[in-house]
Amino acid sequence: MSDTAQLTGLCDRFRGFYPVVIDVETAGFNARTDALLEIAAVTLKMDEQGWLSIDEKHHFHVEPFEGAVLQPEALAFNGIDPHNPLRGAVSEYDALHAIFKAVRKGMKDSGCNRAIMVAHNATFDHSFMMAAAERASLKRNPFHPFVTFDTAALSGLALGQTVLAKACIAAGISFDSAQAHSALYDTEQTALLFCEIVNRWKRLGGWPLAPLAEPEA
Repeated sequence: MSDTAQLTGLCDRFRGFYPVVIDVETAGFNARTDALLEIAAVTLKMDEQGWLSIDEKHHFHVEPFEGAVLQPEALAFNGIDPHNPLRGAVSEYDALHAIFKAVRKGMKDSGCNRAIMVAHNATFDHSFMMAAAERASLKRNPFHPFVTFDTAALSGLALGQTVLAKACIAAGISFDSAQAHSALYDTEQTALLFCEIVNRWKRLGGWPLAPLAEPEA
């Protein structure tokens, strides 16, 4: 790996992974039985100096799959009415097909070989996206089947906070609680947070990697 590539190449920064920030809104906690209602994806880019920033945004309201469970507590929490025709909801297939197509293009353009989900408490979002992709029979899923970058864990390390709103505020990123639990807003804020953590590590001298000093004899 050249010094320049290590400094500025998105593909080299994360070992060939192409980071994509994802957030979902759902009708419950069980990815196998409860409906996926909304999904947003934000792709990232790296400039010539190696700074990470937001690239493209994709957002879909999603129709509950046939037989999906709609937990009243979850709907009360996120304020989504799955039956509102004004949502403009699309099928799981259409939403994920569009997102996966954009992600594969981003991977190709940046020279990455696999997408990796970035999310806040990523296990939840990852499980719902993977279950929906399986139901939709989307075989060209670009995302790693189990590896994620969890901004809750990264924020705990870098900022001493694990709640998204508190982590954003600690990082100097504004957070509007009135817009929280919208998949697009939460994804945008998570993307800003992830970029800030990665860029802060660079500003602190943690990237590019410096050779380790030889131990004294």
